[in-house]
Amino acid sequence: MVYANNYNRSARLLAIATVFWLSAHGIASAEKVKLSPDSWGIEGGKACIDCHEKASPGLTRQWQDSAHAEAGVNCLDCHQANTVEDDAITHEGSVIATIVSPKDCGRCHTLETSETQNSVHSQAVALLDSKIPGLAQQLSGKALISAGCTQCHGSTVEVRGDGTLSADSWPNTGIGRINPDGSRGSCSACHSRHQFSKAQARTPEACSWCHSGADSPDDEIFNRSKHGILFNTHRAEMNLDSDSWVTGSEYIAAPTCVTCHMGESPGVKGSHDVGMREAWSLNGPVSEEQYLVIFDDGERRELPVSQQVPRRGSELSRLDGKAGKVKAVASPKQRRQAMSKVCIECHSKTFTAGFMHQFDNAIKYYNTSFGGPAQAIMQALYDQEVLSKTPFDEPLEFTYWRLWHDHGTRFRHAAAMAAPAQSSWEGIHQVAQAFYGSFLPQLRELVGEERAKSLIDNFTPSPGQTSAAIDSTPTPLVGYGATRP
Repeated sequence: MVYANNYNRSARLLAIATVFWLSAHGIASAEKVKLSPDSWGIEGGKACIDCHEKASPGLTRQWQDSAHAEAGVNCLDCHQANTVEDDAITHEGSVIATIVSPKDCGRCHTLETSETQNSVHSQAVALLDSKIPGLAQQLSGKALISAGCTQCHGSTVEVRGDGTLSADSWPNTGIGRINPDGSRGSCSACHSRHQFSKAQARTPEACSWCHSGADSPDDEIFNRSKHGILFNTHRAEMNLDSDSWVTGSEYIAAPTCVTCHMGESPGVKGSHDVGMREAWSLNGPVSEEQYLVIFDDGERRELPVSQQVPRRGSELSRLDGKAGKVKAVASPKQRRQAMSKVCIECHSKTFTAGFMHQFDNAIKYYNTSFGGPAQAIMQALYDQEVLSKTPFDEPLEFTYWRLWHDHGTRFRHAAAMAAPAQSSWEGIHQVAQAFYGSFLPQLRELVGEERAKSLIDNFTPSPGQTSAAIDSTPTPLVGYGATRP
């Protein structure tokens, strides 16, 4: 259920959504055209350049300024296709595909493609359907989803019978795009075509294309954090074009999104899997610490600590719905350690540990005082059929959505990124206003004073209970998982 989903249900929905898309559109079995350094610079590609210099000079100039051009890789090297591929078309005498998918990029960029295919980014289409289906379907509609949601999350690209792409799903460079060849993702979401700049992908602006606004307010938060101030002040010292980009070596002025979530530091290997270092989930009604389960084929899935930890070699449902063999499980502690190793390039171990302690307490305070109680009350209202099954048809549902999604997400992300004004006045202050000033009054109006008091007394802790929860060892809020009937 969109407003109060628990993590078990989210995983099931995500698995169903992924299975649907991959089974409906298939994983193309057609083998890609081979591409290797000894065959770069196909002769036919020169004709592409001659024509596009006149037809689309900006595109051509971008390519001319790229590392691809410097290495001798031309248009046809990347766009060439086999005739049996679903999206293959004949263009000016050459068989090409409009979309250059991660599978195409992976002919040269093998490691980066493998890491991306196994990351949370590659699951973004299915995440969209499992996380906010009610919001999208009830309030938006297909046209608005195409113009908004799927431009970040990605769409399932539809191919017409002649190999051309449907305008309902293309153009689209969403990070989890389902491509005609079955691959997931879009490298150009971060490395915009046709320059494919590594410097661009390393800047916060590359991430803010999607990570801004209520759902993921990271752009605003970063720019108001000390890290963001340092970056904007010392951008010229960041060495963004460097082939190698190791913090503490190639740059020291400031961290970026890439630094913390993907970047290489001494003792920490860089990776295009952006979610490996995240010990907490921060985008649901409540937050839980989470394991990272790695399967023997490289696929990954998050598992909240409220669930039993799978043993190595055991079978567990993957996000595509298939049973996978568990290769390894990274605990929240291990994931925290990886993130902390990045921090200590600029901060002491004591400083880093103190910050993480404060962050953990902030998340537990939100869970115990606001997110958990509000979710439990909503669950009771659905169970008792006080609220209807139709999503977003009653004022309390919108208030609850703003409480945990708009304000709660901002507070938790800001606490993680050390942006105090965003975590306080723009974050937890707004959460408290929504809870005490809107949510509870609407609850009383909906069910009456006596019934509301019973719900509030059952699920809302006293200040003393809140303090005890913060001071104690983190425990999952198992009882706070609400689902619409």
